[in-house]
Amino acid sequence: MATGAFNVIMQAVTANENCQDIVKRCFLLRELDDDTRQAILAEGHMRRVEAGGFFFHQGEPSEWLYVIYNGRVKLVQLTLGGEQVVVNYFGPGQGLGIIVALNDTEYPLSAEAVEACAAIGWHRDEMKQLMLRHPQLALNGMKMMGSRFTRLQERFHDVSTKRVEQRIARAMLRLVRQFGKRVEEGLLIDIPLTRQDIAEMTGTNLYNVSRILSKWEQEGWIVSHRKQVILCNAHDLVVLAEDLTNDPFSGVAEVAE
Repeated sequence: MATGAFNVIMQAVTANENCQDIVKRCFLLRELDDDTRQAILAEGHMRRVEAGGFFFHQGEPSEWLYVIYNGRVKLVQLTLGGEQVVVNYFGPGQGLGIIVALNDTEYPLSAEAVEACAAIGWHRDEMKQLMLRHPQLALNGMKMMGSRFTRLQERFHDVSTKRVEQRIARAMLRLVRQFGKRVEEGLLIDIPLTRQDIAEMTGTNLYNVSRILSKWEQEGWIVSHRKQVILCNAHDLVVLAEDLTNDPFSGVAEVAE
């Protein structure tokens, strides 16, 4: 599938103030004045991908980079052994393929839409020219590289040192920070999420995930429905995730209020 196939021009979206609010969340476009940000957006293109489609595939030349406008995207990677690993989930305001495109490397993973998505895209040559004209854009790109590297180190540390139950708890808390939505029963992770997805995120297998989630349901920590997980007792998950005894977690309680 050609990753550069667009069907809606950017100018049709920039008049929407909601679009401006969303793209401001992206680290690449922070610390820019409104006129500069508008000029950068005017060089972009809108791409729409239906659920199950891909913005790009692992191994393709990294010619395009994106900022998600709406919808949710799953980043997946195939190992040399043919196993699939879920690396992360991204939503509105987050960037796709930015670091690898700026380095002219192949995409190291695939970006799959888990629901209908739209994203603003720039060809890497266009973005490099924009960075020459707007130095803050280039500085933001450098900061993104450092931030992503730090997060990859943290994930590697989790897989290397944490017990399976801790890894699953930490993954749940990361997702609720990104996609948490307050509902009657607690905090809903508002993306389609299967137990197999959780296994692929945490370096374990479906049996372990099912066993652990069933245990947490019996203890009243979570409620799980088809492709949905609700955290009913986030504090106990935090204690488990961080291997704490009684320290409160400062971030989850405020999600989606």
